[in-house]
Amino acid sequence: MSSSSRRSVLAGGAAGVGFAVTGAMPSLAQATPNDNASDRAKERAGRGVVAFPPLQDDPAGLLALPAGFSYAVVTRAGVTRLDEGQLTPNAHDGTAVFTTGRGRYRLIQNHELKAGSALGVPHIEGTVYDEGAIDAGGCTVISTDSKGRNLGEYVGISGTSTNCAGGPTPWGTWLTCEETEDRAGKSWSGNGKSGTYLKDHGYVFEVFHDGRANAKPIKAFGRYAHEALAIDKARKHVFLSEDASGPNGLFYRWTAPAGFEMGPNLADRLADDAGVLAAMQIIMPDGSVLPDVAYLTSAQMGLPFPVQWKQVPDRDAKTTSVRKQFTDGEVTRGKKFEGVWGTDEGVYVVNSFAFSSSDLPADAVPHDGMVWFYNYKAETIQLVAYFPHQATAASGAAAKYDDLTFDGPDNVTVTPWGSLVLAEDGAGASQVLSATPYGPAQAIARNQLNDSEFTGPTFSEDGKVLFVNMQTPGLTFAITGPWEKYLG
Repeated sequence: MSSSSRRSVLAGGAAGVGFAVTGAMPSLAQATPNDNASDRAKERAGRGVVAFPPLQDDPAGLLALPAGFSYAVVTRAGVTRLDEGQLTPNAHDGTAVFTTGRGRYRLIQNHELKAGSALGVPHIEGTVYDEGAIDAGGCTVISTDSKGRNLGEYVGISGTSTNCAGGPTPWGTWLTCEETEDRAGKSWSGNGKSGTYLKDHGYVFEVFHDGRANAKPIKAFGRYAHEALAIDKARKHVFLSEDASGPNGLFYRWTAPAGFEMGPNLADRLADDAGVLAAMQIIMPDGSVLPDVAYLTSAQMGLPFPVQWKQVPDRDAKTTSVRKQFTDGEVTRGKKFEGVWGTDEGVYVVNSFAFSSSDLPADAVPHDGMVWFYNYKAETIQLVAYFPHQATAASGAAAKYDDLTFDGPDNVTVTPWGSLVLAEDGAGASQVLSATPYGPAQAIARNQLNDSEFTGPTFSEDGKVLFVNMQTPGLTFAITGPWEKYLG
């Protein structure tokens, strides 16, 4: 599809759909939710949004919050300790929260670390996947309550690498994703240590919060630079994102074998080649495949595009990375497919940004973030949030970002009231955003310590606590306040 014909098809398909930014509450969209949108998204768009109070500086210099909200530090890398005695690992990332009764919760938390890290996840017997991945990534399990007290932390899985995000399961476990393609035999060194990976990496693992451990990869989901995932309501599909470049990554769907219903212990119940792993194809009005999501802009907000799925030839990437097994234009690529979160109607998926020449295909449009919604029943995808690129086009100067410029959405979660919370990993101040599909976004927390990204936002089921991490220096926060007043 030529550049001129692509522009013509896109321009003709979404007349009247626009974008605006107003003051300190940038509007993500002024589109009317399509019939294929999430029911909760349509409901919230019709109700309007209650503005959070302005953020107030934190005397401790950690976290600016709106008036009426407060935080507690649950874990701090290198300061708090594991039940096994070692220090809490660093690089907190994707996190899930589970209610355990009596006002208490358990968090399962990723640590995005390669082997040889200064504060890696220690190898604990029964939790180790790769004995060669020393002081690498993994997951810890944290006990806490609505006051954010640290009631203990232990290792759930170790010997994995670069555990980025993942997704909670309907049966109460966590699927942790390795964002790497490192192979067995690769050497590593760091912090005075060196070694060799003994197993391939780039898999998904299931992690439990009840003391069980199973350090066995779910190879059926493929081996690539996994970011996050979500399971559909019927437990028949898993939707998975890939954060990769050269070429840009893909959005995948794994379909369970006929008659198989997903549940605990997937690694033991699924053969390595079970089900079908396929990559997303966004179909344009002329029947062609959209080559990259960056060709769509705010002009296509709310417009549902049909989606088809192209089967992956070799999901274990024995000789060729999965995304490189497709030619350009055969599937729909995207720079930094990141956060994924499922609802009863569909799944949200985020692209963090694409603005450099290495991020974008020819004549695509730079952007500072996109949020998509894939509808299970309709098998369509639509753009529900768009962050325009902030570079000064006239002078070619570098982009200018300040505390009121939102950019680089990464992890995403859906609140108990149906709105979104996005964690920024952008160029300006790092913030946690409350966002309404087809509506405005506003900052609900700001990093006052450094420029580290926020990760792993997740609400307790009762809506009392928002847990979120500051990746560096490795902090887990429990944020409380009148959430329902502003999100309900």
